Amino acid sequence: MSLLPFLAPVDWADVFFPTKSVLELVIRASAMYFMLFVLLRLVLRRHTGTLGTSDLLVVVLVAEIAGNGITADSFSVVGGAISVGTVLLWTYAIEWLQYHVPCVERLIREPKLKLISDGRLLRRNMQAELITFEELMTQLREQGVEDCSQVKAAYVEADGRISVLRCDERG
Repeated sequence: MSLLPFLAPVDWADVFFPTKSVLELVIRASAMYFMLFVLLRLVLRRHTGTLGTSDLLVVVLVAEIAGNGITADSFSVVGGAISVGTVLLWTYAIEWLQYHVPCVERLIREPKLKLISDGRLLRRNMQAELITFEELMTQLREQGVEDCSQVKAAYVEADGRISVLRCDERG
């Protein structure tokens, strides 16, 4: 077995200099970021506080598929760094806007949704979030609640967690 293929000269220009313009990489990364943001916002629903297997699979596959669209087959280290930096910049910018501009937060984040009111299950809301009775009960038990009658209100929050107000709590 020959080691010559492994010892071949390295084309340093291909490694460190993008084959596409920096502006094109930024535009591609921005366009893909916003397209994926909107699509994932429409397709992925929040779940009961966890990232499900199907969600993880979607994220991995989307990352793989979107990679080529972001870099336009520019395999340089700098090109990849520019693309990743652009995506991280947009992520930070959107988080910053959500924090400082309330209407942006209302537009991007889903509002909390009541699942239990005065011990009564709100089945229509559970159905809207695709939360089964057993999933809801699991979340309640994890918070020390054994029966819905002990709950004044329970909400699925924007991040998918379920918050519970017990009947004996004030608020």
